[in-house]
Amino acid sequence: MTRASPVPPQQSSPALPDHLRFAGLPFVQQRAQLEQIMRADPAIMDLLHALKKFDLPDWLLVSGAIYNNVWNHLTGRPSMTGVKDCDVFYFDDADLSFEAEDRVIRRVEAQLGTFTPPVEVRNQARVHLWAPKKFGIDFPPLASTGEALKNFACTTHAVGIRLDADERMEIVAPFGLEAIFAFRLVPNYTLNNGATHERKARRALAIWPELTVEPWQKRS
Repeated sequence: MTRASPVPPQQSSPALPDHLRFAGLPFVQQRAQLEQIMRADPAIMDLLHALKKFDLPDWLLVSGAIYNNVWNHLTGRPSMTGVKDCDVFYFDDADLSFEAEDRVIRRVEAQLGTFTPPVEVRNQARVHLWAPKKFGIDFPPLASTGEALKNFACTTHAVGIRLDADERMEIVAPFGLEAIFAFRLVPNYTLNNGATHERKARRALAIWPELTVEPWQKRS
């Protein structure tokens, strides 16, 4: 009788670091975790409630105030660590003049001028009028704040939130949330934004060394 070879003990997969505990989950679960993290942050909720009162068309709190504070929460850093400013988008194509946007900026500053970090609000309907000169790249006219997120240099950064009239949190994430929860910076090749991606990645790594950066690949 042939003796069976002993079966080696099964090797268990190494546990993920605790800050990656939400990586790999389905979007609906990651969305729930993002909302939970945001609602647990008093500064974020104070800002969202203040912004809702302005009733700006198609408004979103975007960028670092969201993804940076997810990383802060998951790594035990204080809220707003690494957040230089709180970017707010709105979309109003009824008046594309600088003066109309400036009136909105001044109204927000009058109410939120003491908020830290500072709040910076911009009308995405008129970005195509000044972005090519500032960034040196072609920038097509946009149709919404959600569309503006699709042009970010890093897909990881493309997330926005707002509160509706019933206090429900709306989350706009055209590239999903996996990269945020995986602590991975992923380039977005929609526009020629390589320099911006690399600059933001260097700054982020200095604050959150847990991050992994996918380098910008030059394309012909």
